[in-house]
Formats: sequence, structure tokens, C-alpha cells
Amino acid sequence: MHTGSAVLPARTARTARTARPVRPVRAVLLVLALLAALLAAAVPTAGPAHAAVPDRWGFAYLDNPTPPPGYVPDPSRQWGSWPSPATNPVTVDQLGTGSYVVHFPLIAGPGGVAHVTAVNRAGTWCQVAGWVAAGSGIDVGVSCHRPGGALDDSPFTVLYTASSGAPLPPGAAYAYLDSTAGGTLLDQYNSSGGGNSSFHGATGSWKAWLPGVGGPGYLGNVEVTAVDPGQGARCKVTEWGPSSSGQTFVVACFDASNAPFDTEWTLSYSVKRAVHGPAIPPKSFGYLWYNGSVPPATTFNSAGAVNTLTVGVPSTVTLPGVAVPADHAQVTAFGSGAGWCQLAQPWVRSSGAVQLYPICFTPGGGPTTAPFFTAYTSAF
Repeated sequence: MHTGSAVLPARTARTARTARPVRPVRAVLLVLALLAALLAAAVPTAGPAHAAVPDRWGFAYLDNPTPPPGYVPDPSRQWGSWPSPATNPVTVDQLGTGSYVVHFPLIAGPGGVAHVTAVNRAGTWCQVAGWVAAGSGIDVGVSCHRPGGALDDSPFTVLYTASSGAPLPPGAAYAYLDSTAGGTLLDQYNSSGGGNSSFHGATGSWKAWLPGVGGPGYLGNVEVTAVDPGQGARCKVTEWGPSSSGQTFVVACFDASNAPFDTEWTLSYSVKRAVHGPAIPPKSFGYLWYNGSVPPATTFNSAGAVNTLTVGVPSTVTLPGVAVPADHAQVTAFGSGAGWCQLAQPWVRSSGAVQLYPICFTPGGGPTTAPFFTAYTSAF
């Protein structure tokens, strides 16, 4: 699968968005034989940045890393905003070793962001290759790479979401952006109504500014994903600068050789909201940031329970009272260096609690303990 991203003028606060061409995607679908199709569409202009509930969203967990054509991944770990997702499921096609296209039905439209997290203990990571409106749905390309960069089959979790609408109530926040390598925003959303921005610094380094959300201390959760249709790429958060006027995140991206690398990337930030943006429902969600400790306002549980963390390889994050399928999880690495984090295995539900198993890797691909963000949500 190959994608490209148009370079558009930066969007500013409370101004109408310019029309954004959707990424062209050449999808080779395995239906009796490999079928090549170049997908390209011009999307309509979207409104100003602001939203409480996502207009369109879907998530899934690919439990079979070598799926047959039209594979329906784990039904208990997929859902979406389209009609009857239980009987109209997400499907996945494998395009080749480590290369997949995830088909979310009936949610075609402009903008949005996608995130992906690999699920394995071997250090194979996954990135978004791109996404495109395909007929009435959204196709998200995913590629997975073993340490060193070769394509490799892996299970993964994947999320797509797009928002517009009214501001959130006080105390809650949700924002996202999709940045080109040069810092131009392809799409963005901010529940305060402000305009997010991305500033490119040295190779593989950016500052993301999200005005009007969060607070002067560490508050909420952030997830970041590399978007690149070519070589292996990984992105992480290296710094977080909270303030009363907004949040600054430093994002760093690396190629498969661990060198700083300029690529497209997505970022989502949430405070007392699920990772894909909704208020209630879902009633069952939570998140936790580990940076050597757990800052109090960066661990949240919608059931009012206390989340716990056991640091290890992998670590175990337990969120009591929120285990409700269909559900979803994402992990992002934090800190300096080219290491990365993901999930060691699928999350486990037991007696109403969910356990997540984040695992991190050194730049050489060895498992280690390191800081991470993790987020969990149910659809309900």
C-alpha cells in the first residue's frame, strides 16, 4: 500500500478549513487474486475546530497476523459509530508480509486521525501507512516492522476517529492533530474551539501546541502514531509542557535505523474523555501515564476506581470496574531516545477489571522498562 499526503496551508483558530484531498491509497486486496486499485477522492471542506462527541469513529484488534481475505477480527474488540456494527463488522485484508488494510464501514468523510499499536513481545512495531475514504467507508493502511526495519506480521490495535461540534463542559478536554513532516496540519480538532499547531524543529522533532485544553499541571493522556507509507517509522512523546493556556508536547520520530526521521504523525489528547473522544457513552474507560511515577491527574478511571501499575517487562496496568467489551487500547512511548512501547499481549478482562500489558524496547530491540502512556476504552 502506498499513500501520499497533500501539503496544505496551516489552519488557524476559528477559521474555515481549506479543502483537503484525502490521501491516495493503492490497495491490493486479496480477493481470489491481488487486485490493485488507486483510491483518491476530494473531500468537502470541514467546519471550524471544536467537538464533544466524534462524528465518525471505529476501532479494532487484529488478532490474526496472517488473516485470510475479508477477515473479521476479534468481535469482542471492535466497534464503531456506523449502524449495526455487531452485524456489519470491520474487516481486514493482508497485502503482503507486515502490510494490511483495515476496512471501517459506513464512516466515510473528511479529516480525522488514526492510531495503531502493535501487540507482541518480539519488538515488531506498527505504524499507520495512511487512510482514505473508500466508497462509504474508511480504509486505514497499517504496516509492521521488526527491529531493523524489515516488514513483519503482527497483531495490532487500530483506531480512526473524526470530530466536530460543540465545546466540552468544564474539566474535560479533547484535541487531535495530523501533522505533515514540515509541520503543516492536514486536520485538527480542539474542544476549546482554539486552533492547534505543529512547529518543525530539527530533523524528526516537532512541538505540538494545543491551546485552551488541560491545565497548569500534568493532566490527561496523549497518544502519538507515525504515519508513513514507505520505510519503517516510529514516533513518541519526549516532553510535555503543561500550562493554564494549553499543552505543549514535543514529538520525536525515528526511522528503522533509529535515526531522527521526518514523517507525518498524529496526536490525540484527552482529559476525562475516551481516547477516541466521546463523553458518555462510553461509561467505561481509563488511562494512565508512567514517567517513573504516576502523576495523580494522569491516571483516570470512569468508574471512580483507583488504577494500579506494576512495573516490569511487561508492565501491568489494572483498571477496575471498566472491563466492558467491545473495547480497545493504545500505548505510546515517552522519554528521550529511539526506544518504543506497545502491548505485549491482548488485554485481559476479569471480574469487571481490565489488565493492560505495556512493553517497551531499547533502540536495539531488547525489552526494557521505560515510561509510557496507555489508554483503554469500551464502546459503551
